[in-house]
Amino acid sequence: MTVVIDGENLTIGNLVQVARFNEKVKLAETATQKIRESRAVIERAIKMNRTVYGVNTGFGDLASVSIGLKDLAKLQVNIIRSHSVGVGAPFSIEIVRGMMLLRANALAKGFSGVRLEVIETLIKLLNFGITPVVPEQGSVGSSGDLAPLAHMALVLIGEGEAFYKKKRISGLEALNKVGIKPLELQAKEGVALINGTQPMTSIGALAVYDSFDLVKDAVIAASLSLEALRGTRVALNERIHAIRPHEGQIDIARVMRLILDDSEINKSHINCGKVQDAYSLRCVPQVIGASLDTIRYIEGIIETEINSATDNPLVFSDDDAVLSGGNFHGQPIALAMDFLGIALSEIANIAERRINRLVNPHLSGLPAFLTTEGGLESGLMIAQYTAAALVSENKVLAHPASVDSIPTSADQEDHVSMGTIAARKAASILENVKNVIAIEYMCAAQGIDLLKPLKSSLSLDKVMVSIRNVVPMLEDDRPLSPDIERIRELMKDGVIVNAVENVIGVILED
Repeated sequence: MTVVIDGENLTIGNLVQVARFNEKVKLAETATQKIRESRAVIERAIKMNRTVYGVNTGFGDLASVSIGLKDLAKLQVNIIRSHSVGVGAPFSIEIVRGMMLLRANALAKGFSGVRLEVIETLIKLLNFGITPVVPEQGSVGSSGDLAPLAHMALVLIGEGEAFYKKKRISGLEALNKVGIKPLELQAKEGVALINGTQPMTSIGALAVYDSFDLVKDAVIAASLSLEALRGTRVALNERIHAIRPHEGQIDIARVMRLILDDSEINKSHINCGKVQDAYSLRCVPQVIGASLDTIRYIEGIIETEINSATDNPLVFSDDDAVLSGGNFHGQPIALAMDFLGIALSEIANIAERRINRLVNPHLSGLPAFLTTEGGLESGLMIAQYTAAALVSENKVLAHPASVDSIPTSADQEDHVSMGTIAARKAASILENVKNVIAIEYMCAAQGIDLLKPLKSSLSLDKVMVSIRNVVPMLEDDRPLSPDIERIRELMKDGVIVNAVENVIGVILED
């Protein structure tokens, strides 16, 4: 399936297919006329000697400097070179592929004044598997992600560096290998390539996509812990959630009822006299449900942004207007990414509390640290330490980036979003939460094994089979990092989620 871009209909799922699974990209025929009309406006403005920001003026605080006709092309090359000041490790290939797709899609809307060749060259790089080397750090998120997009654009003009067939080579060499001629930028095209929010939005789109999968694993792991800790199902009663009708809360409670249905373990303690459980068990729908609602909200923000025109100035071909504005400002994404980081952190916070209950014999009713040879064996004691460390790290990472602003360009750009920093932090939090959930799976599975011969629900039996296929029950101390990594792989491949969905149907709709 080829992903067709027209500036209007790109989805997060489309982006994932191109960025992560190398799906081919094609420009919609319906977009070409809009692109040509937009370019014609710029060319007429040049002929009429109209003053247009970024076309025949300098940039930022240098906007009052006029540029002569003979230097218009050089101006565009200079902005790409001068803005390529990123530092740090390179973004992952999938993030850069995502930003390339998003930049091509934004230009395809027909408000940027670039030639068709610019968009076609971006698409060729995607389809041939050439990925610019783009350092992670250096963007303040307004005027767009200037430094990251400049590094991306360097390769289009035959400069910079690129990854091609798992090798890091010069941009020109990469183009030569596949027969792409370096782009010769014309008026407006350099600034159009680097003015936008595509790096932060690419990170955000991939993080949102993965967050939905994480929520599915989080609710399964929480159900497994509830079962291992012999918790009550009363708090999942449909009537409780119906009178506080947050969509996410209702969805999580419903899924947990289905996952935990018809369990021998549950029947064994139905008359135990316990009235209610600790919050980390009782309030799973309220906590994970709130995070799910947040992720759904952020999905809407991202879906809007990936089909937006975000450069400056913008070209309106219906009346030959070239208007300077601020669509490059990353504030919508910055706030959303800070919110995502907070929402994901809470999933890990409550999971770590369940992990603690599982390993603590004073709370669990299970052998200390989930080993039958306590003292000689430490069991899963230190797994909780690791979860605690990850949760603590998330508390630091969840501090919002969007509340900070350091003026740039001699105070012309006096309020910036820091959106790329917010997005990078959210992505780091996401990885930490995945590890916490993997640890919870490991500990809860051990707890279930220690309750044998009692059986769990059919869904959770399938979960146990999936986990025990790659991680055996802990009987003697061993390094646990490989176990966590194997469970992470199950999560990445959707093995556990698929096992449950084969029993109860689709867990959650995005």
